[in-house]
Amino acid sequence: MIIARGDSMLTLEQVRDKSTARLVGLHPVLAAGAKALIQQSYAKGVPIVITQGLRSIAEQNALYAQGRSKPGPIVTNAKGGTSYHNYGLAFDFALLLPDGNSLSWDMNRDGDKDKIADWQEVVQVGKQLGLEWGGDWTSFKDYSHLQMTFGLTTSQLRAGKRPTTDQVNEALKRIIGEDDQVNKDVKVTITLNGTKLTDGVLDTGVTYVPVRALAEALGAKVTYDAASKTVNVVKE
Repeated sequence: MIIARGDSMLTLEQVRDKSTARLVGLHPVLAAGAKALIQQSYAKGVPIVITQGLRSIAEQNALYAQGRSKPGPIVTNAKGGTSYHNYGLAFDFALLLPDGNSLSWDMNRDGDKDKIADWQEVVQVGKQLGLEWGGDWTSFKDYSHLQMTFGLTTSQLRAGKRPTTDQVNEALKRIIGEDDQVNKDVKVTITLNGTKLTDGVLDTGVTYVPVRALAEALGAKVTYDAASKTVNVVKE
């Protein structure tokens, strides 16, 4: 799958490259989660960019000062050391607009025209990956924020406690998956010049269709050689 970008096309690799620098320093689980979020959101027609990953204590304090002792609106209630960003356990995202460069934080935007807000599509993917969304918080809502705390408080993290090996492995299993099964949640229709040929599914940017149905719709014959495990498509 590719996303239109003006007169050219924005590939998944190009979308991923825009977030590479922000993944540096993230906990391996959060880095894997961010990559999966980018890929799965792209497959839904919603390209995103990771705008913030690991944040130093000094950077956190500077952000906390904004709207208090420094100009600008208040954007966080977390001082240095009290944000999961400071431990590589959180990241923020934004929507990537069709020009391939501009970002949007418009939570009502429906760029893929599926009658579901793009922002919510990304959030739902994040939750399926096991991430906690800042928009669900009851006090200071942070709509671009996703995190995984492993049940640890920032006080415990400041004291040096970290996720256990078992916690990390379980989280990675959920993000990466334990097998190569195709996710069949996203249904697609295959057409030729506007005429439907067959149905398929879209999983992480790859379209899967039944070969026989597609080939026969195009006037070809399909045979299978069990010995060589080869599918033969012949069109006379």
